[in-house]
Parts: sequence; C-alpha cells; structure tokens
Amino acid sequence: MQLTAPASRRTGIRDTDGMAVASFILGLLGLLVLNLFLGPIAIVLASVALWRGTERRGRALLGLGLGVADLLVLAAFMEFDSTISWSI
Repeated sequence: MQLTAPASRRTGIRDTDGMAVASFILGLLGLLVLNLFLGPIAIVLASVALWRGTERRGRALLGLGLGVADLLVLAAFMEFDSTISWSI
C-alpha cells in the first residue's frame, strides 16, 4: 500500500515554465521602472529556466533579451544624463 503519490517530473517543469514567464514579465516591466533591479533578476530567471529545460523556451529567451535591454537602456540614460537615477 502506497500512502503518498509518486514524485513526478511535471512539477519541476511547471516551475521552470513559471520562471520563464516571470523573467518575461519582469524584463518588460524593467523597461519602464526599476531597470537596475528588474533587469538582472529577469536575466537570472531566464538563464535558470533555460538551463533546467523549460517548455517555454521562447518566453525565456524573450525574458533574457528584455533583461539585457533593461541594462542597455539604463546605460544609455546614464550616459545621456550623466546620472544614475532618472531626473525630471
């Protein structure tokens, strides 16, 4: 008699799919606000999701690209404005 369900690999895949979607959303939000923080988080989440073999590979790649774009936008604004923050 078995009291617990056997462990399945599906929960791990679902976790990596969630990381891929989260990296995409955080990368997209990072283009608007807090790109210094959200960009690197999006890059890390996308990298981990790709490394673990997510089924949403395209979403993870978009999150990775958006995370890099966040940092490039930040660098461009810092160069243009000569500051670290957004000044109005």
